[in-house]
Amino acid sequence: MVSSALAATRYAAAASVASSAVGGEDGGTAQTSASASFGRALESALAETMRSLKEADSKAMQAVAGAADITEVVSAVARAELALQTTIAIRDRVIQAYQDVMRMPI
Repeated sequence: MVSSALAATRYAAAASVASSAVGGEDGGTAQTSASASFGRALESALAETMRSLKEADSKAMQAVAGAADITEVVSAVARAELALQTTIAIRDRVIQAYQDVMRMPI
Protein backbone atom coordinates (compact mmCIF):
# COMPACT_ATOMS: atom_id res chain seq x y z
CA MET A 1 0.00 0.00 0.00
CA VAL A 2 2.86 2.34 0.78
CA SER A 3 4.45 1.76 -2.63
CA SER A 4 1.31 2.62 -4.60
CA ALA A 5 0.79 5.80 -2.57
CA LEU A 6 4.41 6.84 -3.17
CA ALA A 7 4.12 6.13 -6.88
CA ALA A 8 0.91 8.15 -7.09
CA THR A 9 2.55 11.06 -5.26
CA ARG A 10 5.55 11.05 -7.61
CA TYR A 11 3.28 10.85 -10.66
CA ALA A 12 1.18 13.78 -9.43
CA ALA A 13 4.32 15.86 -8.79
CA ALA A 14 5.69 15.11 -12.26
CA ALA A 15 2.34 15.90 -13.87
CA SER A 16 2.06 19.24 -12.08
CA VAL A 17 5.59 20.21 -13.13
CA ALA A 18 4.85 19.26 -16.74
CA SER A 19 1.52 21.09 -16.87
CA SER A 20 2.90 24.27 -15.28
CA ALA A 21 5.87 24.30 -17.67
CA VAL A 22 3.78 24.23 -20.85
CA GLY A 23 0.79 26.33 -19.85
CA GLY A 24 0.49 29.81 -21.34
CA GLU A 25 3.82 30.20 -23.10
CA ASP A 26 4.71 30.64 -26.77
CA GLY A 27 6.36 27.94 -28.92
CA GLY A 28 10.13 28.45 -28.48
CA THR A 29 9.94 29.61 -24.91
CA ALA A 30 7.60 26.76 -24.00
CA GLN A 31 10.07 24.21 -25.39
CA THR A 32 12.99 25.70 -23.45
CA SER A 33 10.89 25.99 -20.32
CA ALA A 34 9.64 22.42 -20.69
CA SER A 35 13.22 21.19 -21.03
CA ALA A 36 14.27 23.13 -17.95
CA SER A 37 11.22 21.88 -16.05
CA PHE A 38 12.01 18.30 -17.03
CA GLY A 39 15.54 18.78 -15.74
CA ARG A 40 14.22 20.24 -12.50
CA ALA A 41 11.78 17.32 -12.17
CA LEU A 42 14.64 14.84 -12.59
CA GLU A 43 16.78 16.71 -10.06
CA SER A 44 13.87 16.74 -7.63
CA ALA A 45 13.23 13.02 -8.09
CA LEU A 46 16.90 12.22 -7.55
CA ALA A 47 17.01 14.40 -4.45
CA GLU A 48 13.91 12.66 -3.10
CA THR A 49 15.48 9.27 -3.80
CA MET A 50 18.64 10.25 -1.96
CA ARG A 51 16.59 11.57 0.95
CA SER A 52 14.66 8.31 1.26
CA LEU A 53 17.88 6.26 1.07
CA LYS A 54 19.47 8.37 3.82
CA GLU A 55 16.31 8.07 5.93
CA ALA A 56 16.35 4.28 5.56
CA ASP A 57 20.01 4.18 6.53
CA SER A 58 19.33 6.38 9.54
CA LYS A 59 16.41 4.20 10.67
CA ALA A 60 18.55 1.06 10.28
CA MET A 61 21.29 2.58 12.43
CA GLN A 62 18.70 3.55 15.03
CA ALA A 63 17.39 -0.03 15.03
CA VAL A 64 20.91 -1.39 15.57
CA ALA A 65 21.25 0.96 18.54
CA GLY A 66 17.84 -0.18 19.81
CA ALA A 67 16.21 3.22 19.40
CA ALA A 68 13.82 2.52 16.49
CA ASP A 69 10.78 0.34 16.00
CA ILE A 70 11.25 -2.45 13.46
CA THR A 71 8.10 -1.46 11.54
CA GLU A 72 9.53 2.02 11.00
CA VAL A 73 12.75 0.49 9.70
CA VAL A 74 10.93 -1.86 7.33
CA SER A 75 8.73 0.96 6.04
CA ALA A 76 11.70 3.26 5.45
CA VAL A 77 13.64 0.53 3.66
CA ALA A 78 10.62 -0.33 1.49
CA ARG A 79 10.19 3.33 0.50
CA ALA A 80 13.89 3.61 -0.30
CA GLU A 81 13.80 0.42 -2.36
CA LEU A 82 10.81 1.66 -4.36
CA ALA A 83 12.44 5.03 -4.97
CA LEU A 84 15.66 3.37 -6.13
CA GLN A 85 13.80 0.97 -8.44
CA THR A 86 11.88 3.90 -9.93
CA THR A 87 15.10 5.85 -10.49
CA ILE A 88 16.76 2.87 -12.16
CA ALA A 89 13.74 2.31 -14.41
CA ILE A 90 13.78 5.97 -15.49
CA ARG A 91 17.52 5.79 -16.15
CA ASP A 92 17.07 2.69 -18.28
CA ARG A 93 14.29 4.32 -20.31
CA VAL A 94 16.37 7.47 -20.89
CA ILE A 95 19.34 5.39 -22.07
CA GLN A 96 17.08 3.36 -24.37
CA ALA A 97 15.58 6.55 -25.84
CA TYR A 98 19.07 7.97 -26.43
CA GLN A 99 20.16 4.76 -28.16
CA ASP A 100 17.02 4.82 -30.34
CA VAL A 101 17.74 8.41 -31.38
CA MET A 102 21.35 7.58 -32.18
CA ARG A 103 20.24 4.69 -34.43
CA MET A 104 17.90 6.90 -36.48
CA PRO A 105 19.05 7.49 -40.04
CA ILE A 106 19.81 11.09 -40.91
